Amino acid sequence: MNTSTMPSDRHAARTVRVSRVHGDGDTVVRALDDVTIGFERGRFTAVMGPSGSGKSTLLHCLAGLDDVSAGEVYLGDTELGSLTDRQLTRLRRDRIGFVFQAFNLLPTMTALENILLPASLAGRKPDLDWLDRIVTSVGLDTRLHHRPGELSGGQQQRVAVARALVGRPEIVMADEPTGNLDSRSGSEVLALLRNAVNELGQTVLMVTHDPVAAGFADSVVFLADGRIADVMDSPTSDRVLDRMKAFDRVAAGVGARGV
Repeated sequence: MNTSTMPSDRHAARTVRVSRVHGDGDTVVRALDDVTIGFERGRFTAVMGPSGSGKSTLLHCLAGLDDVSAGEVYLGDTELGSLTDRQLTRLRRDRIGFVFQAFNLLPTMTALENILLPASLAGRKPDLDWLDRIVTSVGLDTRLHHRPGELSGGQQQRVAVARALVGRPEIVMADEPTGNLDSRSGSEVLALLRNAVNELGQTVLMVTHDPVAAGFADSVVFLADGRIADVMDSPTSDRVLDRMKAFDRVAAGVGARGV
């Protein structure tokens, strides 16, 4: 995944020596510290780490939601630091699909209207064949004319996934997408993201704290203290859990030595 050894055209998104610093002096916090990483097209990558490791900050910087303090962020061949605010807004709308822990659906709109909202805001007509394929893949055929309040949490997140996919984005960025769901609904949403990669050729980047969720990915990037600590290919939930326990043991050791 290191961008220094891979051609950029293999990456949907990448960072080059990115740092994100908050505060100054004695209160400085390095949320990201000299991170160089690339996320390959057509793959499902999970990002994990202890609380405060920088995983959500990395996602936000890749999406242009947070500015970086140093380094470069690329979506495809576009360097985000070179864009105006308006260009960044357009890039996020047209080239990135978002799925968050909160479903972020408009309560007065039907499921179908929520799915098509980004296209409507951009003044684009949807590709109806692609829309049908997405709606079928997420199992919403019979629920399109229901409003969010008439849907279960799992169904609402399916709407959010469909909304993220319908514009054929270059990458889907998911931040704790199963955080508000029970285990069954969460597994169904993760299976949808997995299917989006396998069947639709999508690229998915997901931040999660859940080893079971990470087990759906092709690879897992582990962060600690704002740096890349490890990369695991072909993860399983048990292997991911063991790795996270190792982080906890290291943190406990550091704490004990500091007492």
